[in-house]
Amino acid sequence: MSLRNASSPNRTLEDYAQEKVPTSLAETIRLAKDLLSETDDFIIRRFRVFGRTPAALLYFSDLSNQMIINQDILQPLMQGPRHLADAEVEPGRLKQVIADEALIHGECVLSSDMYFILDAVLQGRAVVVVDGLDEAFVIGSPNVPKRSIVQPPTEQTIQGPREGFIEPLIFNLGLLRYRLPTPDLRIKLMRVGRITKSKVAVCYLEGITNPELVKEVRRRLESIDIDGILDSGFLEQLIEDNHWSPFPQIQNTEKPDRAVAQMIEGRVIVLVDGSPFALICPTVFVQFYQSSEDYSSRFLQGSFSRLARVIALLFSLITPSLYVAIISFNPELIPTEFAIAVAGGRAGVPFPSVVEVLIMEISMEVLREATIRLPQQVGGALSIVGVLVIGQAAVSAGFASPITVVVIALTTIGSFATPAYNAAFALRMLRFPLIFLAGMFGLYGIVVGLILIGNHALSLRSFGVPYLTPAVPGNLSGLKDLLIRGPLWWMKKRPSLLQAEDIGRVGPRTVENKGVPARNVLDPNTIDGKESTNDETAESDHRGSSDIDPR
Repeated sequence: MSLRNASSPNRTLEDYAQEKVPTSLAETIRLAKDLLSETDDFIIRRFRVFGRTPAALLYFSDLSNQMIINQDILQPLMQGPRHLADAEVEPGRLKQVIADEALIHGECVLSSDMYFILDAVLQGRAVVVVDGLDEAFVIGSPNVPKRSIVQPPTEQTIQGPREGFIEPLIFNLGLLRYRLPTPDLRIKLMRVGRITKSKVAVCYLEGITNPELVKEVRRRLESIDIDGILDSGFLEQLIEDNHWSPFPQIQNTEKPDRAVAQMIEGRVIVLVDGSPFALICPTVFVQFYQSSEDYSSRFLQGSFSRLARVIALLFSLITPSLYVAIISFNPELIPTEFAIAVAGGRAGVPFPSVVEVLIMEISMEVLREATIRLPQQVGGALSIVGVLVIGQAAVSAGFASPITVVVIALTTIGSFATPAYNAAFALRMLRFPLIFLAGMFGLYGIVVGLILIGNHALSLRSFGVPYLTPAVPGNLSGLKDLLIRGPLWWMKKRPSLLQAEDIGRVGPRTVENKGVPARNVLDPNTIDGKESTNDETAESDHRGSSDIDPR
């Protein structure tokens, strides 16, 4: 194969797909320089193995760990093993001696593929090339900067694990392995992106996850042909079913415990190197209103919190349009005293209710976007100033009525109560067409808009799973974890929508134990299983305290 001109700006690793590592050290270095020599952080360190055979170490100074290179690679190769200090190593045994007796690093792979060793250098590994050998030593020495593992800022919890994914894929896989110490955990790696060649990991549990689901996820990933994948959000857009829907059909999470819980149910997790977000496939709408905290707390607390989120959903979606419809078309639906108060508050406002609500909604969206983009220290102050000062100023100037400010505040708070940011964003977008319909047709417009939204949601699929499952189509087992979070011993089977190979979740012994009356073994009114009077208990306590051995 003829190599491209060194001045060509379009050289890629694919040019070396059929190349083998030459036995000549000079030729190997020439091939490496042809691709990498124009960058100043590429290092070629020449030395002699055991002081005799010429060799070279290839690595990137800003991607490799210098301490590993010095102590685990160069020092043992240049000095050699002690028992071979005065012995002559035969050329035929040199490869085996280096791999088995000299190199002390745990990750060492021999390869004769020029494409593989150049790709390894680009990934932060060190490559040792020895003159006369047709294979190179690929040694793991990455030193990629990383942040510490902290609680995810997008998924705050009061009760439950506080760990969050970070950017390097190897650490995220370690977090999954830590929580799933089972040989059934399968991790399939692939590369996506012509230029970035981002590592993508498909994770699932063998024996639980449906094999057809795994095949479909991998098929969609393998069909991607794009120059670069910089975040899991790129993959989400490329593998979802409906690209024009405002509703997200793939959930993302920064919490390892949530990712593990989804795998245990039978879902597939997709991780991308360089992104702290894991993709959950498939996803239904109810998942966006479920928090990992629901299952860490008692089921009564989890059910109450979930119902509060459903109410917040209604607030965030229909409150502004309902206000516009009632004020503009059906004021008789509100009590007389309240109608008088609303009319007094709106006195002097020059805009119709629909224009007034749209102005306030757009102002809140602009304020929300500005708060997100500003530094954290300034953003909190801006949100307080925006809500208090600007809202009060709008009322005083006659741009909005006090009741409108209250409605917009309830709507904003409702959107903040949604655990998933992308689901809350979808509802924020859908509010505006509902406001327009309410301003033109009143309550009829709201009903028509909700019917259209419902029909669209019913038409959605996520890897073949209906988006509104388990509500539509109805599933009795799934309803135990819909509006309420049922007790754990109620949910005996995994969700039927996933068609898992192993559907059992809760064993019969757990269910039987819940039906057995509790034994009050420390009841103060019983001694050795027999009831006693308070006087006998007090007397025994007195005897016990006085009969202490003085020794």
